[in-house]
Amino acid sequence: MKRWGSSGQAADSFYQVRPDCSQNVPNTKFKIKAGKTLSVRKWHAAFTRDGCLDIASVLSRIQRGGVHPTIRGEVWEFLLGCFDPGSTFDERDQIRERRRMQYARWKEECKEMDSHVGSGKIITAPIITEDGFPIKDPLVLLEATSDTQGTSIATGNSGNGIENRVLDKQIIDWKLTLHQIGLDVLRTDRTMVFYENKDNISKLWDILAVYAWIDKEVGYCQGMSDLCSPMIVLLHNEADAFWCFERLMRRLRGNFRCTQQSVGVENQLQHLASIIQVLDPKLHGHLERLGGGDYLFAFRMFMVLFRRELSFGDSLYLWEMMWALEYDPGICSTYEEDNTGAVVHKIEGKVKSIRQFGKYERENMKKRANDGDGPVPISVFLVASVLKENSTKLLQEARGIDDIIRILNNVNGNLDAKRACVVALKLHRKYHKKSW
Repeated sequence: MKRWGSSGQAADSFYQVRPDCSQNVPNTKFKIKAGKTLSVRKWHAAFTRDGCLDIASVLSRIQRGGVHPTIRGEVWEFLLGCFDPGSTFDERDQIRERRRMQYARWKEECKEMDSHVGSGKIITAPIITEDGFPIKDPLVLLEATSDTQGTSIATGNSGNGIENRVLDKQIIDWKLTLHQIGLDVLRTDRTMVFYENKDNISKLWDILAVYAWIDKEVGYCQGMSDLCSPMIVLLHNEADAFWCFERLMRRLRGNFRCTQQSVGVENQLQHLASIIQVLDPKLHGHLERLGGGDYLFAFRMFMVLFRRELSFGDSLYLWEMMWALEYDPGICSTYEEDNTGAVVHKIEGKVKSIRQFGKYERENMKKRANDGDGPVPISVFLVASVLKENSTKLLQEARGIDDIIRILNNVNGNLDAKRACVVALKLHRKYHKKSW
């Protein structure tokens, strides 16, 4: 494991890229900076003897320089609300053990429905029809069957398959998603050396398969594998990675709720349109004339939080800064009654200091005191910052929707995570001054 390095140490080596893919991956701009980045020493020093965390000092460090890669996983567990900073070492050990047991139960439940779960292999072809009949195509079976111990699919290849028909609609819907999860998993972060290990690929598939079963309203949608992958990389224990992903999805699952009438991110797209209309009316008018007034061209940025626009390391840097800026110490209390059996610690009767809130959340608290409106996620202002930074190019070169998409797809060489957050905060303040 790497030790703390000199100021400006590059972080690329922590997330190694396959040599044959190095030309296709943007360089990581994030650098480990002594005195700014949250170091291992500062992280450990932020805990009391019992294990309570001084979250205010941690947030301050993250907002200045991100998190050292060697401690990202454990820091993220706090940022995402897996643990209350007021909990002790012993309390967190108990919570972690309960959650691991809960995940094991869910995984076993999924394994009983389909033996591929936990087998070390993944499904990349459909295994069931919408009517619940096992698919008996020999090519499909060859690709999908993970063992020779007689799964329901394999036995369905003989006879008429009626005796193996699944009647439960929820199980059918879940099984119908398994091959799509497999196809997406095989495409996720494949430039990384980490995923040359097939165990890591199957771990990602298992977590997404289990999540699709427990969140029946949303299930699985494309983009979730991009959000889950960093959890697998940062947290060695599969159950711990699952719970971090589950907490992240609590923030983002609304983005994946789509109907025939609307897409899940519609509210955020509408907020984005309002922000650009106020802050850059010339750009907004230009986008409207090109047919982009619905801002659907920004759909991908919202769905996978800039994973496609940034290197792996820089996207993690951006995420942790976003979460630190938005941090609300009451997040664990919000998650307490979660029907998962994994009760989190809660500080009773203690008013949180304003320093325990992230900078963006503090500004939103002032705004809510004035007008009572709910907060707009910082991701909306981050997308707005990208549009503002590329405003001249969009005005001069964009002659249609395809041009808008092309320009935004090419920002990965110039996009800087830290600058994007700084600009997002400035736009947030400026927008509310103009719109009040």
